[in-house]
Amino acid sequence: MTIQFKNEELLLCKEKAIYWKARQLLIISDLHIGKTAFFRKSGIPVPNGPGETDLDTLSHLLETYPTTNLIITGDMFHNHMNDDVETFRHWRAAQGQLKIQLIKGNHDALQDLDYLELDLEVVEKELLHYPFRFIHEQPKVADEYYSLSGHIHPGITVHGKARQYLRFPCFYFGNSYAILPAFSVFTGLSMIQPQQGDRVFAITPDRVLEV
Repeated sequence: MTIQFKNEELLLCKEKAIYWKARQLLIISDLHIGKTAFFRKSGIPVPNGPGETDLDTLSHLLETYPTTNLIITGDMFHNHMNDDVETFRHWRAAQGQLKIQLIKGNHDALQDLDYLELDLEVVEKELLHYPFRFIHEQPKVADEYYSLSGHIHPGITVHGKARQYLRFPCFYFGNSYAILPAFSVFTGLSMIQPQQGDRVFAITPDRVLEV
């Protein structure tokens, strides 16, 4: 679904990404590479599949939309180096000249040298591309930049007839900031309660729709 926002055209992808065509920017949040390996190391049986599925989805997006810069608004990794990060290393090597910028999230705890060796540009707080600010958590004070953030893994409940309801990940656009859905399939949902004037876009398996 394509929307006009802050006089810019943004494509909201069902793969839980935003594509800003004018800048050839692909924007995602909360990839959580290494989460499955982290759980396995903690004795929780988790299959290898989710992380590889996420990278396959990301490859599909990069093949579909001409992209010079991939921006990740935090929690690209889930704590420390592990086998899943090594899988990402091989994926990254195949991406050629793609620029990847990571705005550090609360789970991004790799060493500086690790990010360098993975060919990632790390931004400690925020990245500005007018009229948008890319940041992991929504800022407490609003200014002339509209913030695109992540962190909470937003979801929305859609009600049907006979008390039926479904829960979907979503894109949330408020007055001064937006929240992107978690890109990883291996995350839960934090259900949001939209206020008057907010725009919410549910992500179903086959499309994005405004609710």
